[in-house]
Amino acid sequence: MLLTRLARVSQEVAAASARSRKVALLAELFRDAEADDVPIVIPYLAGRLPQGRLGVGWKTLGAPVRPAEESTLTVRDVDSLLTELGAVSGAGAQARRSRLVGELMGAATESEQRFLLALISGEVRQGALDAVAVEGLALATGTPAVDVRRAVMLAGSLQAVAERLLAEGPAALEAFRLTVGRPVLPMLAHSAPSVSEAVDKLGACVVEEKLDGIRVQVHRAGDDVRLYTRTLDDITDRLPELVSAAEELKGERFILDGEVIALDENGRPRSFQETAGRVGSRVDVATAAEAVPVSPVFFDVLSVDGQDLLDLPFADRHAELARLVPEPMRVRRTLVADPADETARAAAERFLTDTLARGHEGVVLKSLDAPYSAGRRGASWLKVKPVHTLDLVVLAAEWGHGRRTGKLSNLHLGARRPDGSFAMLGKTFKGMTDAMLAWQTERLQALAVEESGHVVTVRPELVVEIAYDGLQRSTRYPAGVTLRFARLVRYREDKTPAEADTVETLLAAHPEITP
Repeated sequence: MLLTRLARVSQEVAAASARSRKVALLAELFRDAEADDVPIVIPYLAGRLPQGRLGVGWKTLGAPVRPAEESTLTVRDVDSLLTELGAVSGAGAQARRSRLVGELMGAATESEQRFLLALISGEVRQGALDAVAVEGLALATGTPAVDVRRAVMLAGSLQAVAERLLAEGPAALEAFRLTVGRPVLPMLAHSAPSVSEAVDKLGACVVEEKLDGIRVQVHRAGDDVRLYTRTLDDITDRLPELVSAAEELKGERFILDGEVIALDENGRPRSFQETAGRVGSRVDVATAAEAVPVSPVFFDVLSVDGQDLLDLPFADRHAELARLVPEPMRVRRTLVADPADETARAAAERFLTDTLARGHEGVVLKSLDAPYSAGRRGASWLKVKPVHTLDLVVLAAEWGHGRRTGKLSNLHLGARRPDGSFAMLGKTFKGMTDAMLAWQTERLQALAVEESGHVVTVRPELVVEIAYDGLQRSTRYPAGVTLRFARLVRYREDKTPAEADTVETLLAAHPEITP
């Protein structure tokens, strides 16, 4: 496929306001694509590079290059050149990067150059989200969208499903089954303002502790144990104590969902940074495990002894979990079998209070009859926290003054829009330790795309958890609202910008505010 076709569709999708039009545009593109093009086309549409970061700065990208007169570049040509670019390292790397970027831009027409600059700099914001791409793929192949969505869920990759589906037709989806050793995207929870409102929405449910740990999926097939994060990264070698715990369980073949968390000598959670640092550590694992041991806490099971449990009600899955995993390794919980039972509702409220007293961040309420909707933020899981928090994306930062001189301090915070872009909601310089200031200054400078005065604009790649006291109307910001008393809780490097909260989520949580 020629790059010019992809660039044109990207622009048309960005301009389309109706979801149906976006789906139709993508369906037409997929019909014309070769199966081998799809692993490149899909991430490009979403503004992602399969190669990851290329180490190319704005100065190199911004160097003027005379555009080609005719469109000859294919998406595979571009992918090959970017792969070569991403492999550049060592002495003279900058000069080689400049040469390769010049070669790529010189082969591109003016419109292709604009698309490539936006793609490489992380500024593609055309609204071709994965959910829309799934519907486009279904339309292009005459396959029910629900079947495509489930295959993507089980494969953990839209590209892999699309490649097989376009090459082999709908029958190819039979190959995508829940398989021990192949991780799936985890089920996620929406937010609720209170335990009482969550019970009203769910009906019969359980209330479980919400731990401030790292999500982990444990796969065991005999003596082989593999551990995966929520982003499907393999972290088996980093957590030997979790591997040992899985080996001690009764089952020989299973997939468990849970979290790992670092606890102190009193059984209270250590800081999230300690847990995240331990899970992220790749060197001297034995020393790290001794310094910051982690404990597994499981709350769901997806497969046992070759049986797929995804479609079973949560109550049945938990019965299997209890049979497989001893109580000390299961999450604490309380049952609300009848939402009209005031005694049970009061117990649920006390459970939240007790959970907070133990140092955890809140609770998750789960419907007893809900299946496991992998990769989706379903309405049957609702999380309740004692304060307002949002996962937002850093859009820019301002150079500090006084004791913060030389540090990037005041963060510009954005929430996702439906089209994939970000709406700024406000700024914050609160909640930052000296160590955090030093870290974010270095990290944000590496993501910088422009500096104007004291403001450094960055690629929207870093997700931060922000606590705030409320919302107020504001004509200063594009969504018509701004956060009151926002403060930084932590950086969420385990989350991608696509997992940040949306403007719609924020407004729905504050119905009293009408921007």
